[in-house]
Amino acid sequence: MRFQRAVAILLRMFTEAVLDHFRNPRNAGELAGADATVEVSNPVCGDVLQLAARLKDGRIAEVRFLCRGCTTAIACGSLLTEKLINQKVGEAGDLSPAAIAEALGGLPAATFHGAQLAAAAAHALAEKFSTAGR
Repeated sequence: MRFQRAVAILLRMFTEAVLDHFRNPRNAGELAGADATVEVSNPVCGDVLQLAARLKDGRIAEVRFLCRGCTTAIACGSLLTEKLINQKVGEAGDLSPAAIAEALGGLPAATFHGAQLAAAAAHALAEKFSTAGR
């Protein structure tokens, strides 16, 4: 009975897109030979998101993420990797937290920090590539 109640709460709290990315994260894991790796964290909740990417012809050809965090942080990291593939390096930092949340069908205010973490990782990755002259 408790399990069913917990599932019912999650279904009301999160969109199906959030739950799908959480249950079936895309591009999760390490990326051997990455051209750049960044890590961002949220000191308030303790979520940590690591993003690694490989470039080809000035575009992100491959990207992977590792996340230690809540349902939303994992879902946002997964969605972020899908958004970044084939992006020009300079465009990676243009993703906003609002755009990430919207792509997942919306996030409750209490979990919006997951979208902020993902956007911060994308911005850090773009910054790292720009300072490396790529």
